[in-house]
Formats: sequence, C-alpha cells, structure tokens
Amino acid sequence: MQRFGEKLRTLRRRRSMSVRELAAALGYASHSYIGDVELGKKHPTIELALKVADFFGVTVDQLVRDEQDV
Repeated sequence: MQRFGEKLRTLRRRRSMSVRELAAALGYASHSYIGDVELGKKHPTIELALKVADFFGVTVDQLVRDEQDV
C-alpha cells in the first residue's frame, strides 16, 4: 500500500481538484489528513480507501495493491 498516496494524488489531479476540494467532497472538515496521506506521512484508513474508490469509480484493489495502476 506504499503507492496509495501517489494514486490518490493522480486521481485528484486528473479531476483538477485541490486537496481542499477533495477533502470537502469526501466529507473531511480539514484537508491536512488527505495531504498527509498523499505525501505518505499517514496511512489511509479503510474508510478513506472506500470513499476514494467510490468517488473516483475505481476499486479498492486498484488503490491498495502496489502492482495495480489506476
């Protein structure tokens, strides 16, 4: 799951969203958690993985398996 943050950043940028916009869309009051996950400073929760998968229309496997791309 080392690449989760990279994949999250890629998906966010494809939609031309800021970290703040994505955090708000996912229901987070602050953008710092999303930013920290993207930078690899924090590990994503299963709740975040599910929200991201639903929002971007990808599978959780694509997000968490390093050998799969989004």
